[in-house]
Amino acid sequence: MQGKQVKTSNGNIVYWISDEFDEGRETLFFLHGLTGDHTMFQPQFPFFEKKYNIIAWDAPAHGESRPYRNFSFENAVKGMKQIVDECGCSKVTLIGQSMGGFNAQAFLCRYPDFVKAFVAIDSTPYGDYYSRSDIWWLHQIEWMSKLFTEKMLKMSMARQNAVTKMGQENMAAMIDRYGKAELCHLMGIGFAGFLEDNRELQISCPVLLIVGEKDRTGKVKSYNKKWAKRTGFPLVWIQNAAHNSNVDNPHMVNSSIMTFLQDFMKR
Repeated sequence: MQGKQVKTSNGNIVYWISDEFDEGRETLFFLHGLTGDHTMFQPQFPFFEKKYNIIAWDAPAHGESRPYRNFSFENAVKGMKQIVDECGCSKVTLIGQSMGGFNAQAFLCRYPDFVKAFVAIDSTPYGDYYSRSDIWWLHQIEWMSKLFTEKMLKMSMARQNAVTKMGQENMAAMIDRYGKAELCHLMGIGFAGFLEDNRELQISCPVLLIVGEKDRTGKVKSYNKKWAKRTGFPLVWIQNAAHNSNVDNPHMVNSSIMTFLQDFMKR
């Protein structure tokens, strides 16, 4: 993978593309979750890179895309569009895990014609799915996380997001670069940014919903059941996997995505 970056007024955004990037092939844009980075998708890159172009970023204010000022999904989407344009893509398939699914939907709100398909991994929908109680609790994330010691916070995040050794070690490695204050603030602005950007969204491209059977993060499982019921989007439950299901059970996630991609491309 080749490392690149785009410059914005708020800070540089670092991203990676396939070593052999062919503009004639379909392109998959991988969008990691809150407090993560592009290494979350290491189990996916070798599986898909022989057939598809790959783009993966460290989202604004995450990983190597720091420092970054004025985080918002509006600004993040502008960065995504810069990357898509620099890569010469007319359309991309967005694969977003958790917050990455928010990035994908924020992009769909603004640039639907540039999206061929959308895969949501342990994410939740844009729209009126959230109660007043849900919204209130999301606003409390930053100060509540400060109640933990740094060691306890990072340990609980690794155990909350994954059930396998590989998944927990990946999560621990991604958040290791942050001090407690930055980590707590990042969670705060991530959820606040989602609440600010959330709106009704009608998605016309093919969509696949993927959720770990052991996902205990918030109400992700119940939101996805409602999302699938309301829209008719297919929902795949991943065995032996929690919130970072693509790391906990990459074989099942990869095969589910590949089947989805091959199916809609035949239409």
